[in-house]
Amino acid sequence: MPVYAFDGVRPRVSADAYVHPDAVLIGHVSLGPESSVWPGAVLRGDHGRIEVGARTSIQDGTIIHTTKEWPTIIGDECVVGHNAHLEGCTVADRCLIASMSTVLNRAVVGTGSVVAAAALVPEGLDVPEHSMVLGVPGRVKPLPDDRLKGRVDHGVDVYVDFARRYPKAMTRVDVDDCRVD
Repeated sequence: MPVYAFDGVRPRVSADAYVHPDAVLIGHVSLGPESSVWPGAVLRGDHGRIEVGARTSIQDGTIIHTTKEWPTIIGDECVVGHNAHLEGCTVADRCLIASMSTVLNRAVVGTGSVVAAAALVPEGLDVPEHSMVLGVPGRVKPLPDDRLKGRVDHGVDVYVDFARRYPKAMTRVDVDDCRVD
């Protein structure tokens, strides 16, 4: 896996975190226990720090960056969906940041909140706990019921299990060994 120090600062990865070989970690990045980073994700801590909490998954194609002024902090038991973009923001515990969504500088996503697929959380938006953000630009609404909480629970459990299984279950193969007639 491509892991790089930047200005002498190396990523810090918990012993039981999983980083896929095709993910990239650069500089001031820390990954908490049982967290996972999946193929094509890039966590670039060159301007400031990125912190990923325990049991949080950063899924395929996600880009996480930071600024000198605003670190990117992601809490415990979060699910950050495929191709999301987070930059200089704070995501509290037990949040779902859905696929293709964007959370920008100085934004704070409160505990137990959901950022819907393809939504934009603009700079400086403060999302209250147990809220949902929909649309571009994002509009904050109360969560309709507990169904989304169950989706966070499920997503956390699935990716913690995958992170345990992948190091043993995944083997690299040559494309020529996959060809069929």
